[in-house]
Amino acid sequence: MRLVMWDIDHTLLYAGGIASLAYAPAFTAVTGMPWRAMAFTAGRTDRDIAVETFAMHGIDDYEPHLDEFFALFAEEFAARRELLLERGYLMPGVREVLGALDTRPDVVQTLVTGNIRPIAVDKLTAFDLAELVDFEIGGYGTEDTVRATLVRRSLERAAAKHDRPFDPADVIVVGDTAYDVAAALANGVTAIGVATGHTSADALAAAGAHVVLRDLSDVPAVLTLLSA
Repeated sequence: MRLVMWDIDHTLLYAGGIASLAYAPAFTAVTGMPWRAMAFTAGRTDRDIAVETFAMHGIDDYEPHLDEFFALFAEEFAARRELLLERGYLMPGVREVLGALDTRPDVVQTLVTGNIRPIAVDKLTAFDLAELVDFEIGGYGTEDTVRATLVRRSLERAAAKHDRPFDPADVIVVGDTAYDVAAALANGVTAIGVATGHTSADALAAAGAHVVLRDLSDVPAVLTLLSA
């Protein structure tokens, strides 16, 4: 059985910057502090981003705030989710690839994403992709500042749900940043880089990706790569 772990942002879709709109009011509601700026986000987990953002505002003792912050962040995002279809879009070939893999009984699709789970669900639901992935076995951005941990948690959940370990040779992480590649390599699984984000194909290859794709638009070739 093949296990495919998808990153979301700039791999499956562009969410139109809605998360950044939700971040500031959630932060101010929790801390009472005026908003200054958000830490760099690409490829990082929401926990990692939050820790740095809190530090940028002079808050080093972030732990007491995180649970409430993530809950409010999810609420603020949900209040704006109608903007996803106005401002966002799917990356080329995504719907066709995920839809075709969903018909394969020997392929399981899930998410390993820096997003917190409620926001991951909102993003995929907006683009009618939610039924194509197993959210239950995914790895999400609240779980660690290190993305490799998310891959490991997903592997553990998949093994428990399917009552069998997955051979590392049958596990693929697909993402658009060097963080995705590093997380795959740290767990001994295949890393496929997709150059649809801010990281170039050359940089993904230099990070150690086993395969680098321009995008997912060559659907037959991508399906062969992910399911053969």
